[in-house]
Amino acid sequence: MELALRVWVAYQVRSAAVRERFRDEAGEGVISTAIAVLIMALIGLAMWQLFDRVFTNAGKDIESNVNQIG
Repeated sequence: MELALRVWVAYQVRSAAVRERFRDEAGEGVISTAIAVLIMALIGLAMWQLFDRVFTNAGKDIESNVNQIG
């Protein structure tokens, strides 16, 4: 009987510690996801700017060459 009581108390203490640890880390996934989304948005913006500049310059060069040809 005493062994069962010790096991039950140890289990309760351990499960309380686990619950407390998870409670302390609540919201960590949301913050990490928000940071990842922000980083991806900035990368997407930079890629769009690069794409826009490259094709704007290419369009100007093509128009210039076509005008030179006649």
